[in-house]
Amino acid sequence: MPTNAELNERRKAATPRGVGMTTEIFVDRAFNAELWDVEGKRYIDFAGGIAVLNVGHRNPAVISAAARQMELFTHTCYQVVPYENYIQLAEKLNQLVPGDFEKKSVLFSTGAEAVENAVKIARAATGRSGVISFSGAFHGRTMLGLALTGKVVPYKIGFGPYPPEIFHAPFPSLGVTSEESISALRQIFKSEIDPKRVAAIIFEPVQGEGGYYVAPRDFVAGLRKICDEHEILLIDDEIQSGFGRTGRWFAIEHYGVTPDIVISAKSLAGGFPLSAVTGNAGIMDAPAPGGLGGTYAGNPVAIAAALASIELIEKENLLERSQLLAKRLLDVLDSLKTEVARIGDIRSLGAMIAVEFNDEHTSEPDPDFAKRVQSEALSRGLILLTCGVYGNVIRFPFPLTIEDEIFEEAIGILKRTVKDCQQPGIQPGNRAAD
Repeated sequence: MPTNAELNERRKAATPRGVGMTTEIFVDRAFNAELWDVEGKRYIDFAGGIAVLNVGHRNPAVISAAARQMELFTHTCYQVVPYENYIQLAEKLNQLVPGDFEKKSVLFSTGAEAVENAVKIARAATGRSGVISFSGAFHGRTMLGLALTGKVVPYKIGFGPYPPEIFHAPFPSLGVTSEESISALRQIFKSEIDPKRVAAIIFEPVQGEGGYYVAPRDFVAGLRKICDEHEILLIDDEIQSGFGRTGRWFAIEHYGVTPDIVISAKSLAGGFPLSAVTGNAGIMDAPAPGGLGGTYAGNPVAIAAALASIELIEKENLLERSQLLAKRLLDVLDSLKTEVARIGDIRSLGAMIAVEFNDEHTSEPDPDFAKRVQSEALSRGLILLTCGVYGNVIRFPFPLTIEDEIFEEAIGILKRTVKDCQQPGIQPGNRAAD
């Protein structure tokens, strides 16, 4: 079998540099929260495929459901010859997504695809074109997704111009209060676009790539109020925060606010590519027949995996487990904060947890230290992810099915790594004794 280094050289020769790499290890196999590279080294996966694996790698229930479906058929294109499990998943999503009204769901393959179609549905339902998003937001790598995204590096460099009629307000983070954010949003109506031309406001209850900033309750309530005032649709992007990550099926359930449209993907299907848009039935029915869909949209194998994944979350009480795991990790991070001066804010909503690192003298963001922690943890067998506008945040979208002993092993590695990395002699790859 080739080595990691050999595969990395082949990767550089065969694939474009625009696909950025978090690690240069190549996976050979994985199970639950562990994976092994092609050289046989074991890692604990605290990245979860970027929050895709809430039920872990190769969960037996998910794999079994997918295998059963593959024995029947793998593709017909739902718009050509439909199949029942698409309807079953739509019915389940309509039940799970909050809102005391009739709902309908449509399925796609990726989060960006779902975002694009949510905007299409909103425009069709309102007859309006404008969409407002927020600084720090991430809504995908398609051109409309990039237009909505409020983070330039690395996503938007060199790809403009972007689709028009997209506007950004500051998200309540990095010193911006909820009141200031809502005020800036209202100012857009004065200086940029008539609210009667705005179809939707799209937001993440917890910003993913933006740094795991948790939206304040008064901010979310303010968005709902503005939308109600101007007959604007509120789109809730739950791509990273859905399916148990925050201790609820969807993060919006923590707020007592009902959106008009909810977007889901990532952990919806336990590692298979699938996304969904769910919303008020009247809104969802606005596009004419043929206006929604896609050749691969709602793949039957991915749907089977999603149904199994949802059942697993229910049977194994993963909503409750996410809260228990969150408390254990937060206890460790809080204790570290008393010892490591570079630790700044620790943010969480359930098990959607992140820690930021800042310069201990200036309090400026310290992305180099975050990268050092990430690299050193990898050398010790723990895969971590960074995020944030400044790249100084580490997030922890570990599988919620992780075994207790492996979770304890992982946070032990994390604790030792953060403490060791504050020592001047520790550089990435220069492993200290455990």
